[in-house]
Amino acid sequence: MCDICVMNAVKERMLSRRSFFTAGAAVTAAAALGVGTARPVLAAGAGGVVDMTHTYDADFPTYFGPPGIAMDQKFNFADNGFNLFELTVNEHTGTHVDAPLHFSADGQSVDAIPLGNLVCPLAVIDIAARAAEDADAQVTPDDIAAWISANGPIPEGACVAMHSGWAAKLGSDGFRNADGEGKLHFPGFHVEAATMLIEETGAVSIAVDTLSLDHGPSPDFATHYAWLPTNRYGIECLAGLDQVPATGATLVVGAPKHRGGSGGPARIFAML
Repeated sequence: MCDICVMNAVKERMLSRRSFFTAGAAVTAAAALGVGTARPVLAAGAGGVVDMTHTYDADFPTYFGPPGIAMDQKFNFADNGFNLFELTVNEHTGTHVDAPLHFSADGQSVDAIPLGNLVCPLAVIDIAARAAEDADAQVTPDDIAAWISANGPIPEGACVAMHSGWAAKLGSDGFRNADGEGKLHFPGFHVEAATMLIEETGAVSIAVDTLSLDHGPSPDFATHYAWLPTNRYGIECLAGLDQVPATGATLVVGAPKHRGGSGGPARIFAML
């Protein structure tokens, strides 16, 4: 091959490689910024995103009643050129995670929950009609069996969520629904349903749209004590369950990662 032919071949190869890396850098930048070619990729992988998280503030009740967050503004924009708040937060306020450590002596703390368990196929069991008639309604093994009959097996690694319609009561006394003696009344998972999920499925999480995995009048937190010590976790005060299908969505749980925590507020969303 003549010298000029070799030089032209090398030049063409260099230009080709430069074009390849320039295109690759553009794709990477677009993905990082969430623009350009990255958008069709997301659109192809998901039909939409649903926020499953309540906005919580100093009026959001905890299981015990008093709100679980206080915000003290240490710097403000007018005086300091930036805003900064100091937060005091109860781990179990708002839409939050119950880590296994919450109801066990040596279970996983919230920072130790495996990352793979925080991205879950979502299985929604709808008991809203029953809960409208009975505030103390519970998810039972029969409900799980009916879901399986209609939708197939509970997916491996799933979060099984109770949709009771209770999220619509947030902001009213009906959310805690305390009676004259201070006993709470809202739906939850029956311990036999939790046991069925432990023994017969690969579910890693259960979730409720109420203040507790156990129903309100539970005297012993039997579901908490059955579920959490197996190093499965729970989610309480989940929102948006009326906007997702019974099966097919993927739940992404943005759990906090403070060392040794028993749980904490989480930003959770579902990809459809």
